[in-house]
Amino acid sequence: MSKKPVLDVSPLTTPWQTLDPFLFCMHHDDAYPAGDAEMGPAEPLNGRMIGQDFSGKDGWSMYHGSTVPGFPQHPHRGFETVTVARRGFIDHADSVGASARFGEGDLQWMTAGRGIVHSEMFPLRNRDEGNPTELFQIWLNLPAARKMVAPYFSMIWRDTVPTQTTRDGEGRETTVVSYCGALPSGDAPPTPPPDSWAADAANAVTIWTIKMAAGAQWTLPASDPGANRRVYLFRGAGVRVAGEEVGVRHAATLDAGAAISLENGPGEAELLLLQGRPINEPVTQYGPFVMNTQEEIKQAFADYRRDQFGGWQWPDDAPVHAREANRFARHADGKVEMQDA
Repeated sequence: MSKKPVLDVSPLTTPWQTLDPFLFCMHHDDAYPAGDAEMGPAEPLNGRMIGQDFSGKDGWSMYHGSTVPGFPQHPHRGFETVTVARRGFIDHADSVGASARFGEGDLQWMTAGRGIVHSEMFPLRNRDEGNPTELFQIWLNLPAARKMVAPYFSMIWRDTVPTQTTRDGEGRETTVVSYCGALPSGDAPPTPPPDSWAADAANAVTIWTIKMAAGAQWTLPASDPGANRRVYLFRGAGVRVAGEEVGVRHAATLDAGAAISLENGPGEAELLLLQGRPINEPVTQYGPFVMNTQEEIKQAFADYRRDQFGGWQWPDDAPVHAREANRFARHADGKVEMQDA
């Protein structure tokens, strides 16, 4: 008996539930107001639980930030963060001395490895208009053999992110953007960090967004039948996936070895595709640490208490770069990458 192309459909939770080798995905979509002199919201913060604001009040959250929205210094070990900055900007600083500002289509791929402390702040640079900020943060696991590698990050700048636009028989467009994995055209983004599960093309790790015009039809090509594949409909009215209705804020688990027809309903729709061969190892997670055993988790806490994974060298827990600074990355080895605004 052949496998069904759609294995299940389920509503999205917070965070979005993912399949091995992914750990979870968060979609942050905040309509921030104009920024003040400190690049925080130029609006009162009354009624928000500052330091723990996930309220979405007025269409935006401060998260763990108290002045600037975002996530002040916090540790990680044993996995990778893949951050797709679709709109707005993210200011990065970390315990190995690296820093960056990225956004408006860039991606940062950070291997936490044996341990890193970093901050991710959302500077509201515009003082005369709003600062819409949208990003995906995807946690990708590391296999046991790579969990204790040195921390590392790669920047995949927006001008190196490939896109492919096709039209169906009625001229309706579907645009696919690839942050990992080759497009049907063969175009692919720069490779992930060297110790990533995604660095080996045999693991079929794929991160795409798929934007479909109203009524558009497109076929997701077949891939490695041994991979886990899931699509998340995060914007739109509904999409028929291999003939099955998938509503907005729902995920569909797919047979990766099958070509999957997508037919959009009324209005534009967007989906996120996450795919990869499973690592197939035990996962033990406690907060910011993802290891294979409880003993390794205990050791992660002990190591962090001992030296804070290299210590925090920044002037405060939530550093932001100068308002006028362009996109850049300063790596731990001293390499500097500069981009246009």
